[in-house]
Amino acid sequence: MNPITLFLAIVLAAAGGLLAAAQVPLAAAIAFILAALVLFSLKMANAWEKFVILRVGKLHAVRGAGLFFIIPIIDSIIAVIDERIQTTAFNAEQALTRDTVPVNVDAVIFWHVHDAQKAALNITDYRQAIDRVAQTSLREMIGSSMLSALLSDRQSADAVLRDTIGAKTAEWGISVNAVEIRDVAIPVALQDAMSRQAQAEREKQARVILGSAEAEIAAKFVEAARAYADDPAALHLRAMNIIYETTKERGTTILLPTSMIDSMNIALPAAFAHLGPAEPDKPKT
Repeated sequence: MNPITLFLAIVLAAAGGLLAAAQVPLAAAIAFILAALVLFSLKMANAWEKFVILRVGKLHAVRGAGLFFIIPIIDSIIAVIDERIQTTAFNAEQALTRDTVPVNVDAVIFWHVHDAQKAALNITDYRQAIDRVAQTSLREMIGSSMLSALLSDRQSADAVLRDTIGAKTAEWGISVNAVEIRDVAIPVALQDAMSRQAQAEREKQARVILGSAEAEIAAKFVEAARAYADDPAALHLRAMNIIYETTKERGTTILLPTSMIDSMNIALPAAFAHLGPAEPDKPKT
């Protein structure tokens, strides 16, 4: 006999005997029995829920959103699985990196159940298991990474954790959407040392840039000196320009050596003579 038919027969017989003893009309008795069956059999699942149902100890069905029926006593709901994206925070304290630096790392994992049957039957508590697997995978990743890489390239570390945790949880019907490292804390003494190192690197770079600028300036000065050596008049004109620029705003009086004045008097006429005689003015017509 079908288990459902047997169950209904037992329930109807028991209820009929009780109602007959209480002298309740048959129609009322049937209505009461049906109402009781509907009350205990009718279930409703939300849009994000999956109900895993066993019948006589064996997997019967996985029911989704909406109304569905079960048979009391024979059917049992062993798990109600939430298929929305979940977040779980986890951390690793005093974990050693590949270069033996102790760090404290905080991270968060985003996951969801894609197979309610596996999540209900393949593991006792999938939420606790995810937390344990995430912590173990985080420590393994820290142990295989250098501190500099862990601090500078978190995206690669996030991808490694996502793939590692996802591979372990796939057999439980759980998919890992993303893993994000929120903070990497290092000892205070090491922070000071790294700060001094960074400052020294910046000072070194500044000195290199300053030295390059000085070399370029010196090259320009050498080029200018060669130009002035070939043309002394240009040197004197430059000197006069410097004197003028120095005194035009402040009204400063500058004393020049007689030798410098004499050299200007000698060099400038020679320079102008080198340019050739001036053309005479043409008579106006």
